[in-house]
Amino acid sequence: MKPRITVITLGVDDLEKAFIFYKDGLGFPTKGIIGNEFEHGAVAFFDLQAGLKLALWNRKDLAYEAKVPLSQASSTELTIGHNVGSKEEADQVMTLAQKAGATIVDPAHDTYWGGYSGHFMDPDGHLWEVAWNPEWELEN
Repeated sequence: MKPRITVITLGVDDLEKAFIFYKDGLGFPTKGIIGNEFEHGAVAFFDLQAGLKLALWNRKDLAYEAKVPLSQASSTELTIGHNVGSKEEADQVMTLAQKAGATIVDPAHDTYWGGYSGHFMDPDGHLWEVAWNPEWELEN
């Protein structure tokens, strides 16, 4: 299998609320919520970098589609990493997320590994890390 991730899907409890957080709060580009005509199909896609999308799908519909039991959400199952080019940019992203309604659970700070990072949770409890790593060069 060639490693290729094209969509990261987050199960959410309130699709409209999550949609507004990512679209208006964080400014992620999207064409809106689609698939409302299907019983379990309403979903929102957001363009990330080339070839990668973020999808928001109601948690109960995701469980139905995957044929797994609906379980309680946990913020410790997964983090989504957003790497930035500087400490200042990390602070800006954390501020933006907080203004959009995120909960800052770990304010950005110097790390033991020589970088700078912090964590926030989106309105559904998905954990994001905002990090500056001095060893990584980012593409523009």
